[in-house]
Amino acid sequence: MTTIPTDRSFAAFLFDMDGTLLDSIASANRCWKNWAERHGLDFAQIQPTMHGMRAVETIHRWAPHLDVETEYAALTQAEMEDLDDVVAISGADMFLRALPRDRWALVTSAPRTLAERRIAAAGLIDPPLLVTADDVARGKPAPDCFLLAAERLGVSPAQCLVWEDAAAGIAAAEAAGMQVVVIGATHASPMETVHPVIGGYDDLEVLLTPEGQLQLAVRG
Repeated sequence: MTTIPTDRSFAAFLFDMDGTLLDSIASANRCWKNWAERHGLDFAQIQPTMHGMRAVETIHRWAPHLDVETEYAALTQAEMEDLDDVVAISGADMFLRALPRDRWALVTSAPRTLAERRIAAAGLIDPPLLVTADDVARGKPAPDCFLLAAERLGVSPAQCLVWEDAAAGIAAAEAAGMQVVVIGATHASPMETVHPVIGGYDDLEVLLTPEGQLQLAVRG
């Protein structure tokens, strides 16, 4: 396993949301399981493919015979109403608050309405830049969302560090030419990846270099 990249600096940090900054796994599983059962689909087959992906693409993959937009709207509404156990990943909010506001973005496969609800439910600071499923034509694993975030922050993709938890998001970051740190807080079993994996943000701090770049440090 590789280690946290403390030996280089970055112009910006780009964070996935679900599984990376907050834990919404239980809510998502409940809503998708109800949706699958309602349509006679096997949730056990769908579950491994849905995390990190835009819901509209998952629905199209498993139920192309349905009205995808109608089902997408219904699923989004169900997830927005199921927020009771959505919580922040350990140390995430404090870590985000330590970052300069013009140097980070939240980049999610969720639609904007759901993202805003989950951020609030988890008690996280509002992101200065929010890139969602609504902003791109192609979702993860395509790199479009991360490239758009870098463009809007005015930084080079190669100078971005992506924080992810799902295979689709990791692939998107790699395709964008960005370095990756994997958050494993919600993983049921260790992920096989060449990237560093950490459980949360409690042991991390961020430093500003003399050039104004972001640099990670591990406490202790």
